[in-house]
Amino acid sequence: MEIKPIATIYTAFKEKFGIPRQSLRGKNLFGRIVFEKEFRSKESLRGIEDFSHLWLIFDFSKNHREGFSPTVRPPRLGGNARVGVFASRSPFRPNNLGLSSVRLIKTEDTVDGTVLIVEGVDILDGTPIYDIKPYLPSDCHPDAKGSYAENTHKLTVKIKTELENLLDSQTKTAIISCIEDDPRPSYQDDCTRVYTMRFADNDVSFTVDGIVATVIDIKKIV
Repeated sequence: MEIKPIATIYTAFKEKFGIPRQSLRGKNLFGRIVFEKEFRSKESLRGIEDFSHLWLIFDFSKNHREGFSPTVRPPRLGGNARVGVFASRSPFRPNNLGLSSVRLIKTEDTVDGTVLIVEGVDILDGTPIYDIKPYLPSDCHPDAKGSYAENTHKLTVKIKTELENLLDSQTKTAIISCIEDDPRPSYQDDCTRVYTMRFADNDVSFTVDGIVATVIDIKKIV
């Protein structure tokens, strides 16, 4: 069976570093889903606004590789311990398919047809979307176990005063939510190391000391 993209999602994430490890973990992380011409039928979206959340099936388009590896190294386990690829959400998969749950904000009629505006994205800008399905309340399992993925923590994020004026409130909240989720590999804990993530048209540099991340520089990308 061959599958082809039905749409493309556009987000503020221009590079993989800094993208939340799971969807719906950050605030003000919006995406714009533009359908391919052959799927730009309003009929195909009839009733979609009656759902609050959607499942996106997408392509890990920057992780295609030859061959199959049965195990991967989850970052949450420090980058050394291995688990089976099917016991992980690693982007290095046999068919490169990703699954993400997002909040539907609205549909919008544009020159590109009807597009979907969604929030809570954890997907790289320009990623192909293979399918969209409604999220149902029954998809939630309160008694589910998360194994090693439950071992999460939050950083406290501080931004130097002279840098805060460079950001509007929405972008500031989005950047903070990405950094507080600690995008660093678990095995890196050097308080002198400077990390840089690209968010929209900003290069944001920060350091981490203990549980405190400090944004030390913001550069606009021309």
